Amino acid sequence: MNNLNNAHILVTRPAHQAENLCRLIEIQGGKAIRFPTLDIQAVLDPGHVQNILANSRKIQWLIFISANAVNFALKANGGKIPRSNSVRFAAVGQSTARALADAGVSVDLVSDGYSSEALLATPQLQQVNGLRFLIVRGEGGREELASVLRGRGAEVGYLNVYKRVVPTVDNSEVLRLLGQRKLDAITITSGEALQNLLIMIPQPYHPMLLAIPIIVVSGRIAQMAGDLGFKQIVAAEYPADIAIMVAVTISLTGK
Repeated sequence: MNNLNNAHILVTRPAHQAENLCRLIEIQGGKAIRFPTLDIQAVLDPGHVQNILANSRKIQWLIFISANAVNFALKANGGKIPRSNSVRFAAVGQSTARALADAGVSVDLVSDGYSSEALLATPQLQQVNGLRFLIVRGEGGREELASVLRGRGAEVGYLNVYKRVVPTVDNSEVLRLLGQRKLDAITITSGEALQNLLIMIPQPYHPMLLAIPIIVVSGRIAQMAGDLGFKQIVAAEYPADIAIMVAVTISLTGK
């Protein structure tokens, strides 16, 4: 298949999460330009993570925000997540639920969508007054989930198991493609990745960058891209590689 006709597609996912999308691009006849604008690293104090998880029996709900949250919790805690009959497990999205299942954890609640709002809409989280929640996530994550649960009367704490940083990456190929007007599309999967892209590309190249079609994975990121000045914004139907690939193809070929 050669639907993309050698189009150059910028893939900004973290390096350890990028290969599947790159493979899909290349199967469709495109050229994947690997340029991670986000790096995900473990927190510096695994002992803190171990201590919090060891005492998780004191809570009623343990919510994992992402597969990264699951994997870094496992890494910090010797490959295990403590289980108890008194604790229920919730996951934001199917990929998070699969990561928990792979770790041998039975998941009690999975959101139909890929956002905190989708989890908040489930019947199980409507009446939570007096219940204790622990949200496992990365440093600096969104506050919507905790804020709404607290508004419903729950006690909510955080366990930050990873952090997001701006990676040190050679940008010369991206600058060359921009200069030659040969970068055809950009894929973005988080707000931080979008903000970091503009940090990692020098200001004189921004007008060229902002004119390139950008494929995002949510309405929230689409709004952010518009606020930053991007002119052609396409939102994938959902934040999975296959949906991103469909949006890339539609953006570049119209079909």
